[in-house]
Amino acid sequence: MDVWREATRFTSKELRERLGLDDIISVLQQNRLRWYGDVLQKEDNDWVKKCMEYEVEGARPRGRPKKTWREIVEKDCKARGLNREDAIVDGGDR
Repeated sequence: MDVWREATRFTSKELRERLGLDDIISVLQQNRLRWYGDVLQKEDNDWVKKCMEYEVEGARPRGRPKKTWREIVEKDCKARGLNREDAIVDGGDR
């Protein structure tokens, strides 16, 4: 029985490839960038777009500042070689 278990063990990467699944990082990047494109296409006076541009006033707490959603999206864009115009154009076919 142990021989069977050893013969059927796969790494996570091998299993994802066999099942045709993307890794979780790619899926999260796609979803964030899709939402980013949707937000960019909204009217300038829409509350969602205003929230994206909003800067909180006041002193920050001690320690390293938390990453903002915008910083993460910009990192995702850079990792995929995209810019702001790409996000607007790609979502325009809906």
